[in-house]
Amino acid sequence: MSGNALRMSHLSPKQLEVLAFIEQFTSAHGLPPTRGEIAAGLGLKNRQGIDQHLRALAGKGAIELTPGISRGIRLKGSSSASRPSSEARFSSLPLLGRIAAGAPILAQSNVEDRIQLQANLFSPHADFLLRVRGDSMKDADILDRDLLVVHQTAQASNGQIVVARLGDEATVKYYRRHGDVVRLEPANAAYQPLEIDLRRQELTIEGLAVGVIRTGLSHAR
Repeated sequence: MSGNALRMSHLSPKQLEVLAFIEQFTSAHGLPPTRGEIAAGLGLKNRQGIDQHLRALAGKGAIELTPGISRGIRLKGSSSASRPSSEARFSSLPLLGRIAAGAPILAQSNVEDRIQLQANLFSPHADFLLRVRGDSMKDADILDRDLLVVHQTAQASNGQIVVARLGDEATVKYYRRHGDVVRLEPANAAYQPLEIDLRRQELTIEGLAVGVIRTGLSHAR
């Protein structure tokens, strides 16, 4: 039995339950859960207990934890997390501020800065960062002035958090589609969902949220 398999065999029932929730949430939403989402999903009130379970899972080789990143939970079984640390690579990712009207999402006019990040921290891979403005996604632990890590793609599944463009405005919301109607749902009860009829309005999916960064950034040289 490998060392990793041996550590995995020593998980407690509660640790296995937390690990299963992380796997299911990541599969359904395309990004790992926050500690609050784990607590809510498992019906637990004590976030400190969640932290203890996560540290135990990391110590036993089931996950990796990245300090300073809100959704910094990495399943060890994912292809990027299983790479040897000696192969870690860094990418200089564009940080987007306000999106220029009519410009492609990665147009130079949208780039506020460039940030150096380890390429294998996120799955799917990160293509750009977007500075969050407002609190419409606060209950998803995405706060005003956070840096949202985004994988560029035009495809999205129900329940994923997307960067969507409506005309000249970009927004971050949960994506839900039923036939020709898309609902962009906030994670804050103070805001109303946006409902788009694709037969009458144009909606562009610019990417999927794969992480959130608050601290510990270094500027690319």
